[in-house]
Amino acid sequence: MLISAIQTVTVPVADQERALEFYAGVLGFDVRADNPFPMGRWLTVAPKGGETALLLASWFPGMAPIGGLVVAAPDLDELAARLREHGVESEGPSEQPWGRQLLFHDPFGNGFVVTQA
Repeated sequence: MLISAIQTVTVPVADQERALEFYAGVLGFDVRADNPFPMGRWLTVAPKGGETALLLASWFPGMAPIGGLVVAAPDLDELAARLREHGVESEGPSEQPWGRQLLFHDPFGNGFVVTQA
């Protein structure tokens, strides 16, 4: 096997502190790293127990938001309620041929598809 894991996915954000508030505060992600970096902070977050981290990077101002990052959650109704509590618009949960899903965007336009795990 040439590649054994995906360690980090870069997520473009305009404001790392605001991104941290969203990912840790609203979604409940753990902070994996928060270190000085020549272009800002090396700030990574991940779901509790998750293997892949998200790098919340502000140093790519021309980078378009990512779309369709697929993640899993055990209770889409609970997640949808939490998003609503924090003023985050979402679509769903809805029943699809492949299972239940919920769609939402972070404050920077990055799109997420959440499937029921």
